[in-house]
Amino acid sequence: MSPEAENVDAESLIPLAGAGRSRWLDILGPGLITGASDDDPSGIATYSQAGAQFGYALAWTMSFTFPLMAAIQMISARIGRTTGMGIAGVLRQHYPAWLLQIVVFLLLVANIMNLGADLGAMADALALLIDAPRFLYVLFFAVICIVLQLFLQYSRYVAVLKWLTLALFAYFATVAVVHVDWRELALRVVVPKLQWDRDYLTTIVAVFGTTISPYLFFWQSAEEAEDVHVSPTRIDLIDAPQQGKAALNRIELDTVIGMGLSNLVSLAIIVTTAATLHAANIADVQTSAEAAQALAPIAGRFAFVVFTIGIVGTGLLAVPVLAGSAAYAIGEARQWPIGLSRQPKEAQAFYATLVIATLIGMIINFTPINPIKALYWSAVINGVIAVPVMIVMMLMAARRDIMGPFAIKGSLRIMGWLATLVMALAVAAMFATMG
Repeated sequence: MSPEAENVDAESLIPLAGAGRSRWLDILGPGLITGASDDDPSGIATYSQAGAQFGYALAWTMSFTFPLMAAIQMISARIGRTTGMGIAGVLRQHYPAWLLQIVVFLLLVANIMNLGADLGAMADALALLIDAPRFLYVLFFAVICIVLQLFLQYSRYVAVLKWLTLALFAYFATVAVVHVDWRELALRVVVPKLQWDRDYLTTIVAVFGTTISPYLFFWQSAEEAEDVHVSPTRIDLIDAPQQGKAALNRIELDTVIGMGLSNLVSLAIIVTTAATLHAANIADVQTSAEAAQALAPIAGRFAFVVFTIGIVGTGLLAVPVLAGSAAYAIGEARQWPIGLSRQPKEAQAFYATLVIATLIGMIINFTPINPIKALYWSAVINGVIAVPVMIVMMLMAARRDIMGPFAIKGSLRIMGWLATLVMALAVAAMFATMG
C-alpha cells in the first residue's frame, strides 16, 4: 500500500466506481481480517471433519450461517464505530460489573486454549513440509506473532494482516484439483441432508460454534474503535452523526465481503475433504494437519502442500486476532490505555496481555494437556459465552442512549436476533449431546 493511500480515509472511497486494488485494500479492513481469522487452524479441523465424515451433507451450513454471521459481525462493528469503544468498554459503562468480569474471563480462557491449539496446528503443518522438532516451530510461530504486534507500525501491521488473508485462496486451489461432484454439492448447499444422530448433530453444533465465535465480535468492534482513534478524519458517530451514512456503508461492504470470503473458504474445505477423504472412507480427522496429511496419497502432493500452506498462513492471521481480542477486552474492562496504534511503552499492560496470552498458549503445547481436548473445551466455552454476549450486544445495539440515531432496527435487528436464537439452540443441542 502506498503512503498516499494510507492518508486517505476508506470511508471517503465509497462508492467504488473505478476503484483500484489499493483502494479496495483501504476499504476492506476489520471485516475482512475478522472473517479471514475465523478460518483458523482449529476451524479448518472442524470443517475438515465435517467433510470427511459426512461428505457434502453439511454444505448447507455455510449458506445458512453466512447471513447470520454477517449480521452479528455488522452489529459488532457498528457498536465500535458508533461509540468509539469495543464491546467490553460499552459493557463496563452500561452494564453490571459482574457481567463484564464473567464475560471477559471466559473469553480469555477460550482464546488462550484456542491460541494453543492453533500454534500447535501450525507447527504440525509446517513439520509435514519441513521435518524439524515440533517445539521449535511452536516457539518460532509464537515469537513471530509477538514481534509483529510489538514492533510493527499499526498501519503496516494491518496491511500485513490484510495480505495474510490471501492464504485463504489456498483452499480454492485445492478444490480446483480434486474431483468434485458438482451436482451433489449444488443440491446440498441449498437442501440439507438431515441425519438425526448424535455425531451429525454434534458436528453441526461444532460448525456453528466455529463460524460464530465471541472473539470475532470483540475483535471487530475493537478494531472499528481503534480506527476511529487512529484516523484524523473519523469521529465516533455519536459525536459526528454526519459521518454515519459513509461509515455504515463501508462497514456493510467490508463485513459482507469478509464474512462471504470466510464462508466460501469454509465451504471449500468441506468440499475438498468430502471429495477426497470421505470418498476414500476416511471419516476421522481430528486436526487440520491430519486432514492435510491424509490428502497427500489421495489428492496428490500439490493439494497437500497448498492445503498445508493455508494452515500456516491462516494461523499467522488468527493468533494475533485471538490474543488481540483478549487484550482489548481486558484493557477496556480495566480502563487501561489500549490499542495496537500505541507504542508498547504507552500501553504496557495491554501489550503485556498480548504477550502473556500468546506465551501461555505456546506453553500449553509443552504440557500433558491434550490439544484436541483443549480445542474441544474452548469450543464449549465459546459456545456458552456466545449466547449471553450476543444477547447483550443485541440489547446494547438497540439502545438509543448508547447508539443514538444509529440504534439497529429493521432487517438487521431481525437477523441479529435470529443468529442469537440459532446459537442458543446450538448450545442447548451441545449440552444434550454431552450427556
